[in-house]
Parts: sequence; C-alpha cells; structure tokens
Amino acid sequence: MSLIANTTVVRGRFLDIQQTVSEPTDIPNQVRYLEDGVLISEHGKIKWFGAWKDAQQHLPAGVEVQHYPEQLIVPGFIDTHIHFPQTEMVGAYGEQLLSWLNTYTFPTEIQFQDKAYASEIAQFFVQELLKHGTTTALVFCTVHPESVDALFEAAEHVQMRLIAGKVLMDRNAPEALCDTPETAYSDTKALIEKWHGKGRALYAITPRFAPTSTPEQLERAGQLKQEFPDVYVHTHLSENKDEIAWVKSLFPEQAGYLDVYQHYGLTGKRSVFAHCVHLEDQEWQCMHDTQSAIAFCPTSNLFLGSGLFPLKKTWEKQVKVGLGTDIGAGTSFSLLQTVNEAYKVQQLQGDKLSAYEALYHATLGGAKALDLQDQLGNFNVGKEADFVVLNLKPTALQQLRQSKSKTVEDSLFALFTLGDDRNIEATYVYGKRAYQKETAQ
Repeated sequence: MSLIANTTVVRGRFLDIQQTVSEPTDIPNQVRYLEDGVLISEHGKIKWFGAWKDAQQHLPAGVEVQHYPEQLIVPGFIDTHIHFPQTEMVGAYGEQLLSWLNTYTFPTEIQFQDKAYASEIAQFFVQELLKHGTTTALVFCTVHPESVDALFEAAEHVQMRLIAGKVLMDRNAPEALCDTPETAYSDTKALIEKWHGKGRALYAITPRFAPTSTPEQLERAGQLKQEFPDVYVHTHLSENKDEIAWVKSLFPEQAGYLDVYQHYGLTGKRSVFAHCVHLEDQEWQCMHDTQSAIAFCPTSNLFLGSGLFPLKKTWEKQVKVGLGTDIGAGTSFSLLQTVNEAYKVQQLQGDKLSAYEALYHATLGGAKALDLQDQLGNFNVGKEADFVVLNLKPTALQQLRQSKSKTVEDSLFALFTLGDDRNIEATYVYGKRAYQKETAQ
C-alpha cells in the first residue's frame, strides 16, 4: 500500500490540553488553540502537528488536505464506562439501581447468548459511539463470551480502541446469566489470550459488582489479574446506598465496599470503578494509594437517583477520573451532554466545572484514567490520531448563541451546554475518517 493511502492531512481550528495536570487551576496554562492548524497522521499516528504557516515543508506531495475552516477539532472523546448490551434499554422507567437491574437489565442481557444478535447490536453500538464523537470506550459486555467477540469484531472493523470484557457473575442474578468461578476464569483467560493487545483491543476483567460474585469468583478474578498484570479491571463501586448496605451484609469481614475489591487484588492503576458517589474517607485514600480510577457518570447517577458525585474531591484526594455515559442507565451516548449534566451536578454542590476542565476530563484526563495518556488524549506527535470535528452551529439557537461568543472558552462552554450528536461533523479513528455526518440534500 502506498504511503499516501496511509497518510491523512487535516487543516482547521484545533483545541487540546497539552499535558496532564494535578490541579484544575493548571489546565488553562496547558490549553493549546491553533486558529489555523494542521495535523498530519501516518499509519494511524500523529506525525506532525502545528500551524498551517509552518506546515508547507511537512506536507506530503499528492495528499489531499481535508479542510474544516469553520469547525472546531478536538481530541476524540473517551467514555470510561458504558454497557453495550444495554443500548436498547435506554430510558427504562421508574426504578433505582437494584430493582432496575432485575426489572430491565437482566432480561435484556439474556439475549446476548445469541452471537448473531450480539453482533447486530455491537455494530449499531460502535456506529453510535462514532456518531457522538467517541473514539475510545471502556465497555461492559454480558456474561456470554459471544458478546465480547461480537464487540471486538465490530471495533476491529473501524480500528477503534475499545477496552472490554465478559461479565463475571455467579450469584444474585437469573440462572441463565450466571457463570461459575471456574468458567469465569477459563472463559476470561481464553478471551484475554484472544483479544488483549490484538490491534487496538484491550481486555478488562469485569465482575459486574461485588454482590453478584461469590468470594471464590472474586478470588479467581484476582488470580487472572496476577497472571495478566497489564489487563484492566472494570466494575462498579458505591453507586447507591442500598447497594452499599447489601455489600456490607454479604462481606461482613471486609472494612467496606472498596475493601472487598482491594482484598482480592482488584485495585490498581488499570482498575476503573464506575460511580463512587458515596465513598468513605478511607476509600478515597485507598483509591489514591492504589492509583485506581473513577468513571463519573452524571446522567446515570441522576436518572437512577443515585446521588451527586463530588468531582472536586478527585482533585483534593488526587484520584484519577474520567467521564462515563453509562448507557443504558445513562441517557445519552454524547460526552457533550454528559458534560452538560456533570456541570449541573457540581452546581448543586456549590462547585463549578469550567469548559476547559470539562474538555480535560473528556479527553486527556479520561486517557489518564485508562492509563493511556501516552497513547491518547491530545495532539502530541506520536500519539494515536483519534479526533473529532465539531460543527458549533448546527441549529438556529446554537448559531445565535455562538455568534455572541467572544472567547474560545465561552464558545466551548456553549457547545457543552447545547451540543449533542448534531454537532459531530466527522470522527477520525486511527487517522482515518470513520464517520461523516450526512448533510440533507
């Protein structure tokens, strides 16, 4: 294949955060905005990034320059917690977490033992991510290995970086959805060997949450983590007060909910815990000490009435955090809408979430939460070329609002407040345009 076929040149207005920070007040100093910039990617990686006026000697001969003069180009959005089998059950009425699982989730997930069905939903799911500007996601599958194969196959087709895994669940769920400690171990081991590090796929050991795994199964999960230290652990933690009380009754010998995971060796720098709405002080300390990460899922926390996540505390306690849509308890695939709700969750606690901090969490901060900050999250040379082209004015209201913006920051804040999939002009994955918005004729 010729070099030209593997080279992409994109010109436009670029915005990113240049490096990770430990204080939110440091973010503005790391904001990089190029009014007329160029990104050159080769074989999926960023080869050159800078101003158009400096680009001439770097432009490969014969390569078309894809020019987006009016749009804003940002790094691809990173969704740190989402359930692909729950795509079809978004907006299921009336329950809080535990009754919602029994009423809606488990009956939906049983269908995914059928590979053909799982593949159909997986393809739809990957397209929805791209349509919303999401280029990397940490994903729950179901207990069925078929669901994992279906998802990784769909992602491989567009060279998308997904981290996913088979659910481990051997109690407190319908029999048809339960595995055993032994099958959980053997199925997961086979899937790790098949998928982890294949192309851009990465694997996550995925106990649903402590109440649906016996101590024996959690022990096997810890064993897998020891055998494969660079795979991920992905589960739920302290989402809902009834759930926390239930965990304490099931594991009375542990000091608390997080201590269950800690006891079985499931914390660490590639462990991501969704929600963490009601962590106790010693749990915050443990999250920091083990370098574990949190996925903050505002639309889901509000929809299920779980509570308000204290984002400010992640900075105070120096705990890594990313944003999660948590489809299907979450109500939108859009990271723009997720930020919109995250802002309100902070307001209700008397805190603020600036546009630049929000961009950080949706891109580079999310990459750091996934221990991928060296591969993803901004336009630094050598990183993977995942980015999204945003139309700031797809509606009459947004056109009016954006016409009043005097700064990039205000323009970005308006985008986060009013934006959704209509704002996604194009999504590039590994240097190739994987999604292009259809324009009405």
